[in-house]
Amino acid sequence: MVNSSGSPEFMLPVKRTTAGAELGLVDSSEPTKKHCANLASDAASSMAGGSSLNGTVAVGNGKLAIGGGNVSEIDEDLHSRQLAVYGRETMRRLFASNILISGLQGLGAEIAKNLILAGVKSVSLHDVGTVELWDLSSNFIFSEEDIGKNRALASVTKLQELNNSVMISALTSEMTKEQLADFQAVVFTDISLEKAIEFDDYCHRHQPPIAFIKSEVRGLFGSVFCDFGPEFTVLDVDGKDPHTGIIASISNDNPALVACVDDERVEFEDGDLVVFSEVRGMTELNDGKPRKVMNTRPYSFSIEEDTTNYAQYERGGIVTQVKQPKVLSFKPLHQALKDPGDFLLSDFSKLDRPRLLHLAFQALEKFRVEMGRFPLAGSEEDAQKLIVITANMNNTVADGKLEEIDEKLLRNFAFGARAVLNPMAALFGGLVGQEVVKACSGKFHPLVQFFYFDSVESLPMEPLDPNDLRPLNSRYDAQISVFGSKLQKKLEDAKVFVVGSGALGCEFLKNLALMGVCCGDEGKMTITDDDVIEKSNLTRQFLFRDWNIGQAKSTVASSAATLINSRLHVEALQNRASPESENVFHDTFWENLSVVINALDNVNARLYIDQRCVYFQKPLLESGTLGALCNIQTVIPHLTKNYGATRDPPEKQAPMCTVHSFPHNIDHCLTWARSEFEGLLEKTPTEVNAYLSSPSEYISAMKKAGDAQARDILERVLECLDKDKCDTFQDCITWARLKFEDYFVNRVKQLTYTFPEDALTSSGAPFWSAPKRFPRPVHFSNEDSSHINFVLAAAILRAETFAIPVPDWVKSPAKLADAVDKVIVPDFMPRRDAKIVTDEKATSLSTASMDDAVVIDELVMRLESCKQKLPVGYKMNPIQFEKDDDSNFHMDMIAGLANMRARNYSIPEVDKLKAKFIAGRIIPAIATSTAMATGFVCLELYKVLDGHHKLEDYRDTFVNLATPFFSMAEPAAATSVKHRDLSWTVWDRWVLRGDPTLRKFLQWLKDKGLNAYSISYGSCLLYNSMFPRHADRMDRKMVDLVRDVAKAELPPYRRHFDVVVACEDEDDNDVDIPLVSVYFE
Repeated sequence: MVNSSGSPEFMLPVKRTTAGAELGLVDSSEPTKKHCANLASDAASSMAGGSSLNGTVAVGNGKLAIGGGNVSEIDEDLHSRQLAVYGRETMRRLFASNILISGLQGLGAEIAKNLILAGVKSVSLHDVGTVELWDLSSNFIFSEEDIGKNRALASVTKLQELNNSVMISALTSEMTKEQLADFQAVVFTDISLEKAIEFDDYCHRHQPPIAFIKSEVRGLFGSVFCDFGPEFTVLDVDGKDPHTGIIASISNDNPALVACVDDERVEFEDGDLVVFSEVRGMTELNDGKPRKVMNTRPYSFSIEEDTTNYAQYERGGIVTQVKQPKVLSFKPLHQALKDPGDFLLSDFSKLDRPRLLHLAFQALEKFRVEMGRFPLAGSEEDAQKLIVITANMNNTVADGKLEEIDEKLLRNFAFGARAVLNPMAALFGGLVGQEVVKACSGKFHPLVQFFYFDSVESLPMEPLDPNDLRPLNSRYDAQISVFGSKLQKKLEDAKVFVVGSGALGCEFLKNLALMGVCCGDEGKMTITDDDVIEKSNLTRQFLFRDWNIGQAKSTVASSAATLINSRLHVEALQNRASPESENVFHDTFWENLSVVINALDNVNARLYIDQRCVYFQKPLLESGTLGALCNIQTVIPHLTKNYGATRDPPEKQAPMCTVHSFPHNIDHCLTWARSEFEGLLEKTPTEVNAYLSSPSEYISAMKKAGDAQARDILERVLECLDKDKCDTFQDCITWARLKFEDYFVNRVKQLTYTFPEDALTSSGAPFWSAPKRFPRPVHFSNEDSSHINFVLAAAILRAETFAIPVPDWVKSPAKLADAVDKVIVPDFMPRRDAKIVTDEKATSLSTASMDDAVVIDELVMRLESCKQKLPVGYKMNPIQFEKDDDSNFHMDMIAGLANMRARNYSIPEVDKLKAKFIAGRIIPAIATSTAMATGFVCLELYKVLDGHHKLEDYRDTFVNLATPFFSMAEPAAATSVKHRDLSWTVWDRWVLRGDPTLRKFLQWLKDKGLNAYSISYGSCLLYNSMFPRHADRMDRKMVDLVRDVAKAELPPYRRHFDVVVACEDEDDNDVDIPLVSVYFE
């Protein structure tokens, strides 16, 4: 275990500032219809930057109001991943929200963590109780030193470390309902039902209403109730960008039929409202009036409009969805208890479970009132009392009475009722945290109104002895009261490999430390991550602080985890898990593992780990998040399919000709801009350096290639060292200004010269028909700040590649404009012989020529001449794109390139933040979905380490916190292959020991009724029955064939190799057999 800090403190404070703490809070009246419409528009455009709201506006239930602000209020480097989910306006509303969290056991701590990371204005922590040893099973804030202290007071300092821009305070006395008026949302995790009804009634009647959330975790059972008032406005139901379509035709009918190009499926649904723009001919539709969609098909739909007398459609047009606000009416708790309505389901194999748990949680409250305590773990008497109370309550239900009460389920509920388990706290902490965000912002659809969940499948398969549930005076007593001390011992002695130490990895480390995983004498956790901490990590990867920026993620995270539980045995590595690190993660390492937990962010790494888990037959717990979505897959040897058995379809890529000459959306423009940035500032300087460092080898390689691509590369290298070489900053200004002219004027003139607006295709159809957009030049103007800013960013980056200092005068707009004015821009004449690629299947823009070799020879001679003029040791400085540093001008140039190109093609432009999301390929991420994913995974971990569960006990899970939606199902079973009396799956690996010869190997297979006709090691063929000369290899040892024929270097730590064998059965049918491991001396 590596500990980077000798400090006894749990976590060191951050030093972050945002505008959130400075925003004022003002009560306002209910939102008007106009406000709702405007805010819906803002919500729909928030991902594209959105215009800032000026003045005071009501949001959601009207409690929150904010003043006008500007983009600079939000630290976009810090919050970029969260901004990609919420947008600026939602973030501003969060920054002005005051939240109360009452009950600081594990669930309250998780909710507080997620909201503080999100950056609300203030969090008030309320708890009248004191820290107990029992709390350490689920609360990452507390340590043994906190026992006896007030929970709220003990939490303030340590939660403040997560985000110093959030005001955090403690309340330690009994709450009164009048105190709730200070908050936009209140959350109670440990409150009597009587008090909850009183507080909720106050919040419901308050003007404006206060969002009230009650949530509980009781062992492996949990509940949530939400009441956001009698009239709550949801501004953005799902957080998705408005759907758009490119129009191909519109009929003169009633109703009118609108057909879209078959470039992408139409995503509209019946009842959606849409607006039309850029329609040629039938311009009556361009009035901005929303029209209702009906009869939707994959590539067409109808609108409720009579277009019979409209002008005939000619061409062009965009149709865009108008997202509408939705008003919800919530029932107060006292009413909802009697009439709960529809429950949010999580597991469709438990359709009646929510109704039973609705009664069970009320019965538990009645038990607590009567007995003054929770049911005791393992007490049959207490469990029976709870069952009777539940049955009596069921008998009084007027509508929806349950036909049968599941007494076994209620016994499990009673036994664990006092325990707050960490995985459950993490799961519900994510869910409730997201509901608070919805309440404060109107972003995403709230939970209406009850949600119940259980994971009784996580219990050990063997019946639990009541004596095994008794407390041991340890920090794990709450967990032991649910699972027993035997499973606790298995958790502590587990050997776990956690791959990745980012957002998921931090949450996993926290959960595993609290659960006691790898905390026993035999236990060991290995965590690896080759990445270092960046500023943008701090809003989700909660074990990191700003002073950790630049340090190794795995080292810092493991050190922080040992401060949560000092008994954790963890080794932090910085190796990327890949074929290159198999000397570190060797056979013995894999063979000793109990389970692998992935915390990765890319598919290729996941596939590699999956391959190793299959090979060594190790369970794999896989998870991932994307904004408000999270996905969990449980992979169990011999039971389930492996991760790699199913693949998502590849993302649709725009054709190269579309990106380079015929863009029709901003994504195309940004893809092109990123490509140009890398070509100009990274790839070409790198090629220059490769040439200058080894001229003869470089030229030899180019001549050997002798193709159009080699010619193009040499042309760019020559330009860099000759015509476009910069010696002064004025040269860089000249280069940037001429690039503007080339990109946004000359190329457009050439394109429209080659393909005029009235051009026709070979079939006689208009060339510029949808989705193509006819471009027009953008003429440079010193008066246009976007033009000047592009030249400035491009010149500064060009100067960096040539190591030219940037003068101070560039800060003066007047002097910069003067420098730009000095540039002489030559006239451009379109060429008749210009070749523009229009084939959508083309993979290169380089056009081959019979003279490529001749041109290359000429370019080489000119390069040699240029090289003679350069000083000794001359080299360029390639620039690698870095999206998360707003001071480096990278995104300024890319956004400038993309927006000028968008202006050429009349495509809506975007701000730098939206450009960063797309060009930087930023994965949207928030703390709530990350926490929930790890909670689900750790519920599966109990089953894995117990070791006796069946396929139907495991769960794969998908959650969309935005809508919200849950889908849980048992994993797909591994596909079985049968032959004679043998059967196997992808998990099986056949083993042959004894250092066999090829003959012995073939006979071993023949004894199984299999005739091998091909044996290969890697890509090398060791044996094929069709090759007569391979008969000479029969009496050679297999290991010698691998070394001599395949030229394999078997590492000294390995005593086997693997071969792939193609076989037939006695009837000459191919049989797909497992990988065969051959052991040698």
